[in-house]
Amino acid sequence: MLSQLTQQRIKRFKKNRRAWYSLIILGVAFFLSLFSEFIANDKPLILLYNGKPYFPIIKFYSASTFGGKYKTKANYLELKRNADFRRINFMLFPLIPHDPLHSYLDLKGTPPHRPSFEHWLGTDSMARDVCARLIYGFRTCMLFSLLLALLEAVFGIVIGGIQGYLGGKVDIVVQRFIEIWSSLPFLYVVILVGSIYGSSFALLVVIMALFQWIGLSYFMRGEFYKLKNMIYVKSARALGVGPIGILFGQILPNALTPVITILPFSVIGGISSLTALDFLGFGLPPPASSWGELLQQGLNNLYAPWIAISTVLAIFITLMLTTFIGEGTRDAFDPKSEDRLE
Repeated sequence: MLSQLTQQRIKRFKKNRRAWYSLIILGVAFFLSLFSEFIANDKPLILLYNGKPYFPIIKFYSASTFGGKYKTKANYLELKRNADFRRINFMLFPLIPHDPLHSYLDLKGTPPHRPSFEHWLGTDSMARDVCARLIYGFRTCMLFSLLLALLEAVFGIVIGGIQGYLGGKVDIVVQRFIEIWSSLPFLYVVILVGSIYGSSFALLVVIMALFQWIGLSYFMRGEFYKLKNMIYVKSARALGVGPIGILFGQILPNALTPVITILPFSVIGGISSLTALDFLGFGLPPPASSWGELLQQGLNNLYAPWIAISTVLAIFITLMLTTFIGEGTRDAFDPKSEDRLE
């Protein structure tokens, strides 16, 4: 199903062990993070009450369901601490039995609390479990950066491709527009739009995507300029293939190399941008789990180094693995690197 050239590129990528293992580790971690609710949560995965199974992790149950007086949300932490309840019933909690939004104000002392057997990486200034917030923050960063990279690729391919294929006045007009658009202060735009419409995940993705595509469009513009004059494109045009067929059938498949090689580094840029915006207070609204917000807490609570250290390590490892993947992808698409990887 794959062309010989694609198979050779995949083979070269796998020869780069550092990149291949990084892809596996990061891919598995991201896949598991999609099920963060089953990894870090203060709701039981399964609860056996009077011999009947309940699944609080996916369904709402009121306190009255388990012998309480009210129809409000059941307090599973209280049930967990109730020795009489646990003696005759069964509760299976996730590996990390803490919700990233729950404040454990019943802990001794004032938050942030030191790492312990119960809270592996301690708590933040609001007594929320740091480990749980790191896991949910990883999912947020990866989803944000992948969506941003996808939109960047779409905008960059379309706009750069139109410039390179049509050329002439269209290219000049669009290029002048890009120069004006790229001169806009990105941070001010985020602040202005956020103050009017409020901050949200989708809004941040859209705003950043409107600026991130510019660099990729330059590469695609050059690729389309080069490829539109190739012999096979001229042959297709002579055979009566229309502009759409030439664009998507002849030029685009051969112009995707810059997109694939730049994509991992676009993911890095997305993670760094979201973390920086959250750190400055212009990112996701609280109480969303965010690495940037944890960094801000680490700066404000230097006497609690576990917050900053764990967050910096999480960011460093994620960016390092993504960088290795990007380097491996770049080498795989460079035929000159084959001898170096032997």
